[in-house]
Amino acid sequence: MGSLWDDLESLVDAPSSFSAKSGERGTIKPKANFDAEKDAAALKKAIEGLGTNEKIVIEILTTRSSAQRQLICKAYEKATSRTLVKDLKGDTSGNFEDLLVALVTPPAEYDCHEVMRAMKGAGTKDKVLIEIFASRSNQQIKALSDVYFKETKKQLTAALESEVSGDYSKALLLLALGKRDESTTVDVNKAREDAKTLYNAGEKKWGTDESKFIEILCKKSIPHLRQTVIEYKNISGKTLQQSIEGEMSGDLENLLVAVVKCVKSVPGYFAELLHESMKGAGTDESTLNRIMVSRSEIDLLDIRAEFKKLYEHSLLSAIQSDLSGDQCECVKAICGGDD
Repeated sequence: MGSLWDDLESLVDAPSSFSAKSGERGTIKPKANFDAEKDAAALKKAIEGLGTNEKIVIEILTTRSSAQRQLICKAYEKATSRTLVKDLKGDTSGNFEDLLVALVTPPAEYDCHEVMRAMKGAGTKDKVLIEIFASRSNQQIKALSDVYFKETKKQLTAALESEVSGDYSKALLLLALGKRDESTTVDVNKAREDAKTLYNAGEKKWGTDESKFIEILCKKSIPHLRQTVIEYKNISGKTLQQSIEGEMSGDLENLLVAVVKCVKSVPGYFAELLHESMKGAGTDESTLNRIMVSRSEIDLLDIRAEFKKLYEHSLLSAIQSDLSGDQCECVKAICGGDD
């Protein structure tokens, strides 16, 4: 995959959704003339009838913003004395059920539950933790941490610390603090200094000083790191991603590569993950569902554009050829156009 990213090295102003505000580049927008009670009544009728009317459920839940869906949930509970989540779980199943539940769950709560699911049971699903903590903004990480504390009365960082270890743990915990520098100004000289530090800590020495990579990549601002990535290529002749892949291994390598990809282009990172979730035998539906729902009001338009650029076919066509049934219809509705 490295080569697909190389042309992004020179893009200082590559789009990064760390700064994208909800609604700006999403496919789902707030519905005009919204009526929560009317939508709740339509959902009640669709769910309570003989066999669920999936078409109505999909149409309502994929054409209302997350905030509007929360108002529908309240109106639904008021009208039925049951939660919409419980009724959706009772009336649907499998990946389609997971997708609908994701749509009616507030974003921070959904992120939190995905992190909790990744930590549950034997073996931590590090892929999920890497995706979430490498791509989310400080505000999103703080919001999911607050939900975690509210639901468990424990600090998220303490829970993560008991699940992961070594340098990977140090990097993940730094990201989970949600304290990345947020300054927007870039000092080219400081970026060059950090690039030299990374070069000296990796390519130039025998053995790698992982702590320098962790300190710089998990703490410095995104605009600063975007410049550092460019300076690194000038100094090393290699991309920073290539150096990390050559010098490190395992979860630490995967996490730092994900951070570098997100520095260059968050939409490009998610386009790649979506492609991976659908290639080969079998589909990674949980990753597909999570990305489609969590980016639907942030940058899914940009993800669609990056997907087309990287793979020369549209995201919608990939979904149509990979999924089937109600889940396919729902994901297609979230995706929107065929660009």
